[in-house]
Amino acid sequence: MEQWEVPEFLKEKLKAQYGEELTERILKGYTRERPVTFRVNTLKATEGKIKKCLEEEGISYSQAAWSREAMIVEKVREPVVEKLPAYEAGEIYLQSLSSMIPVLALAPAKGESVLDMAAAPGGKTTQMAAVSENMASITACEKNKIRAERLLYNIEKQGASRVCVMTVDARRLDDFFLFDKVLLDAPCTGSGTLDMCRKDSGSRLTEEALKRSAKRQEELLLKALKLLKPGHEMVYSTCSILEEENEQVVKRALRKGNAQIVPVRTEAFEGVFLLPVKLEGTMCICPDERYEGFFVAKLRKG
Repeated sequence: MEQWEVPEFLKEKLKAQYGEELTERILKGYTRERPVTFRVNTLKATEGKIKKCLEEEGISYSQAAWSREAMIVEKVREPVVEKLPAYEAGEIYLQSLSSMIPVLALAPAKGESVLDMAAAPGGKTTQMAAVSENMASITACEKNKIRAERLLYNIEKQGASRVCVMTVDARRLDDFFLFDKVLLDAPCTGSGTLDMCRKDSGSRLTEEALKRSAKRQEELLLKALKLLKPGHEMVYSTCSILEEENEQVVKRALRKGNAQIVPVRTEAFEGVFLLPVKLEGTMCICPDERYEGFFVAKLRKG
């Protein structure tokens, strides 16, 4: 490939974890050009209004079988969508299909206090606001000041009125905070995404980088469980398909954090091809022509 090249380190990891046949499917999935996808922002618009907008612009579309708000547009790329009045008004949010699933698994509701531990640029934060009809109190953490500013911009544009942004590493939050629900979409190597095929990615994905990532993820997950009220639920997700960042991190946290797996209702996500997992009740999405690779686990604190 002229533009993309899968690092040998990643290929070997995938073969060891999934075998030759699934690895070939994953490698093909990396390089498929996915259609542009976005989420209808129900805080500002209806599904019908957005459909009408697309039809008036002559843009073909379909919807994910598992969510009427998850829209897939054909034969146009992001710049065309970004010129739509609906985009300018914050009525739609460009977002990958896979990244919408963790919030649906968490299902934040009216009256709940929710923590988003690694919130920028705000896709999942604003999705949680929409799912809860702006009736959940959301605390969104982002340690990087520039990324936090982008997060704030998106929150305001999307009309998410009950979000408090904290420019802080969520690992440093005081333990007196307690939340009804926590979303931890953890920083990771991105091994489920097209970024892993960039020619410069080989230098970024190493055994040492993988270990550092997993260590940080475990720290964040244990902190999440500390901040979660007993008997309540959280979601841990990554855009990785490597067990070192997924099942292994969750297993260690379960041993240390007094928690148990709540099975993700994978049957609710029709049309999503899942990779085998080594921790029952979790889900790992295979990269393909519509989806990025993604891992989702739901936990309940004891």
